Amino acid sequence: MALMFRNTLTNKKEEFIPIEPGKVGLYTCGPTVYNFAHVGNFRAYMFEDLLRRFLKFKGFDVTQIMNLTDIDDKTIRDSQAEGITLKEFTARYIKAFFEDLDTLGIERAEEYPAATDHIPEMVEIIKKLVANGLAYESDGSYYFRISAFKDYGKLANLDMSGLKAGARVASDEYEKDSVSDFALWKAWSEEDGDVFWETEIGKGRPGWHIECSAMSTKLLGNHFDIHTGGIDNMFPHHENEIAQTEGATGEKFVNYWMHCEYLIVEGRKMSKSMGNYYTLRDLTDKGYSGKAVRYLLLASHYRAQLNFTFDGLSAASSSLERYNDFVNNLEAYGGGESDGSSKSAIDKMLTGFEAALDDDLNISGALGAIFDFIREINSLRDEGKLSIEDRDSVLEAMARVDTVLNFRSEKGVLDSDIEEMIVKRNEARKARDFALSDKIRDDLIEMGIFLEDTPDGVRWKRKV
Repeated sequence: MALMFRNTLTNKKEEFIPIEPGKVGLYTCGPTVYNFAHVGNFRAYMFEDLLRRFLKFKGFDVTQIMNLTDIDDKTIRDSQAEGITLKEFTARYIKAFFEDLDTLGIERAEEYPAATDHIPEMVEIIKKLVANGLAYESDGSYYFRISAFKDYGKLANLDMSGLKAGARVASDEYEKDSVSDFALWKAWSEEDGDVFWETEIGKGRPGWHIECSAMSTKLLGNHFDIHTGGIDNMFPHHENEIAQTEGATGEKFVNYWMHCEYLIVEGRKMSKSMGNYYTLRDLTDKGYSGKAVRYLLLASHYRAQLNFTFDGLSAASSSLERYNDFVNNLEAYGGGESDGSSKSAIDKMLTGFEAALDDDLNISGALGAIFDFIREINSLRDEGKLSIEDRDSVLEAMARVDTVLNFRSEKGVLDSDIEEMIVKRNEARKARDFALSDKIRDDLIEMGIFLEDTPDGVRWKRKV
């Protein structure tokens, strides 16, 4: 089956055909580093991680670029409120962002360009737009003239006649029903303090939208394969990216646009005022693992709205535990007599997994194929119809799909104090001191270590 994606630009499901065979240029809108990213932000980054990993699973050589927006209205406002430099302020949240990526098992992109490192490239695009009659200067600021770009609105499928018209807008984010000339470059004002650049087009700073055009074209070229982001980025941000980039280069900007839907919390929009605003750190502080959050964010189709609930997060933890227990138990399996059934089960699972994800990243179908496979292999193992060779082939297949899912939780090495506690518990059981044995077991549970007494001895696992 061909690899198919829903292209926001055409509003159709299309076969993915890269510009250069075997290679994919992928641009993903990254964080604005003015605070800790929340779970809604990570819903988009998780979808992009699935996309990246599956493209690699299919054999593509992927070059992913994710920008860091380290200058915009919010970063300037909040850094000044703290009385520190913009660089000091954003460095804190850039560091936290990468820590959160690691907690969630999100694979690193090839490059993470920062907007403040690409001011010259932004100035060059603005100069081209002025020369092409698509931008103009007003009081030292530069604006994109949307009336001069005939294809404006093609991504968001805007009915231009039905939207409010505005002369121009200087703020980075504005009303979704307002079509206005937007700021490419903002002349310096006292509110900006020491945040400005002296350039050929004057003293000032860039608008938000021009940043992504400069970084994406510099690192991926004027025309590349895929651009992704949350549905909230589609208009005005991505619409403006298309207009200013194609207006400057005269070339098609991106072939496939992919957008993920919103995350809501307990059926309501996430907001601090409602008390349902969660960062990843909030969730890990409540005792949930990064892998459990990963499972929850990944397990719903990216184009379906995801309702985040703590019941859902607990269910994700249970599913993840089942996934990992299956692998752990197989690794400890002693083997039986093969009846040949496992090979067809493996082939069926791998085929179903790939076919589902080929269909616009249908993750539900992919997970369904895996958990059907787990049930089938568990039955063969329980019936003694799985040989050591069969087991190894099953583990190899699970490792293959886990390059995409990254759900595997490695046991790791137990700390010496935990090892000592397990030894003391075993000694207490032998001495029939069950009160001490139970206390040690409870203490280990508090530490996230779970024990299972089996005929072959004690097995342990960490909380997922």
